[in-house]
Amino acid sequence: MRLPALNFGARTMIRETKGLDQEWDFLIIGGGATGLGAAVDAASRGLKVLLVEQSDFAKATSSRSTKLIHGGLRYLQQGNIALVLEALRERGRLCQNATHLIYHRAFFVPSYHWWQGPFYGIGLKIYDLLAGKLGIEPSKHLSKEETIDALPTLETEGLYGGTLYYDGQFDDSRLAITLAQTATDHGATLINYMKVTGLIKKNDHVEGAVLHDEEMGETHEVRAKVVINATGIFSDEVRHMDEPKAPTIVRPSQGIHLVLDKSFLDSETAVLVPHTADGRVLFVVPWLGKVLAGTTDTPVKKPEIEPKPQEEEIDFVLKEAGKYLTKQPTRSDILSAFAGHRPLIAEGGAEKTAAISRDHSILVSNSGLITIAGGKWTTYRKMAEDVVDKALQLGGFEEIPCKTKTLKLHGWMEGADPLDPWSTYGTDRSKIKKLMKENPSLGELFDPKLPYVKGEVVWAAREEMARTVEDVLSRRTRSLLLDAKLAMKVAPMVASLMAKELGKEKEWEESQVAAFIALAKNYII
Repeated sequence: MRLPALNFGARTMIRETKGLDQEWDFLIIGGGATGLGAAVDAASRGLKVLLVEQSDFAKATSSRSTKLIHGGLRYLQQGNIALVLEALRERGRLCQNATHLIYHRAFFVPSYHWWQGPFYGIGLKIYDLLAGKLGIEPSKHLSKEETIDALPTLETEGLYGGTLYYDGQFDDSRLAITLAQTATDHGATLINYMKVTGLIKKNDHVEGAVLHDEEMGETHEVRAKVVINATGIFSDEVRHMDEPKAPTIVRPSQGIHLVLDKSFLDSETAVLVPHTADGRVLFVVPWLGKVLAGTTDTPVKKPEIEPKPQEEEIDFVLKEAGKYLTKQPTRSDILSAFAGHRPLIAEGGAEKTAAISRDHSILVSNSGLITIAGGKWTTYRKMAEDVVDKALQLGGFEEIPCKTKTLKLHGWMEGADPLDPWSTYGTDRSKIKKLMKENPSLGELFDPKLPYVKGEVVWAAREEMARTVEDVLSRRTRSLLLDAKLAMKVAPMVASLMAKELGKEKEWEESQVAAFIALAKNYII
């Protein structure tokens, strides 16, 4: 029986009112794109779902992407047509189901050799054909003169022109929060800062987990008919709770992004360079009034929830981006630098992580623990459908059809302006503006150089389960990624508003500000 939905933001109410000691249909471990997608899928089918996340929703990989919903031109170059087809279908569905979160972005592939124009042009026409009815706009060739008009800050020496095509852009952590809200709308229970410390077994079969409430310091034991491990880069950590000697499957790869002032790319058209020195594509993308440049593909030995950009990675992105811009970016121009680890699945001994497939994999252990790993943001919905189908089969449930292909996400609305920061809230924007009307001070900007107002802090704490200053400045708003120094400056204001909303003492405010500043220093170069 589905439980009545409660306010997603009321973390304490969820814990106390719903109770955790009941038996759930599904226990989902992990609150990133994969886990949240699975929670939406399962809850929309009428299942009784509990999702727990050890820190905040989308804290790790899922908030550190290139902010693109795309088919993957690099996968087309690698000949992985199936992955490109799947991603393009999912891109189209997401554009329809989350019109307030996904918007179309023009991308330009420059040609600096005579053969690149026809070569990339043909590839992009294939990309258009694969998208079919779910395509955005057809690609087209631009002459050198048309290119200069569209991208006045692009390097012109040796330029022949290039090809313009279209893909999707989004704010990754805002989509994650929207998925959490959507799951709650359909009766799921989601709790952040709830860490799995062990698995519960009966007759060698996994039937639940031991949870530690990182905020309250309490321990809970929960039972579920099926346990799904959707922890991304930490998949092996949970698998080893089940089978200590299980072979590792995740081969993490680090990607970094540098945030620059908009003057470096004075255009609403993004730039894509198909091949850099490390085998990855290079993106230089307009995003929230800034420019995002990345990414790298650096193998790492151990996954981290808060990785730091390596010096050589920073130099690499600056050098590669500088080849295509009239204004050479330097370290002093970096407003924020962030890194994330990709949960790539090791297969067949590929030496370079750039060559490892971004397909997802589902594994079932001898005890019945289901692990889903790999994949990418664009295909989160299909990943969720696949793992829920497998879980229904494993748990002995009757067959229930997937509903998410046409399911509108929380806040869905038509006519959203992608350049308007309020668009990510969808229909909730009117509720935030009501808060501002009741208390005009909540309409004040964090800072003239940041696109956020104080009312969003109150909303995040009250309705979006934000528990820390970092939650607000890093993921409910993107202040930390847009300008790390400015985020540090406004942290005391955010802490004060949150303390009032959450009923916290002055000591909490001070410790939160100190913790955030220590974190934010890692984003400053």
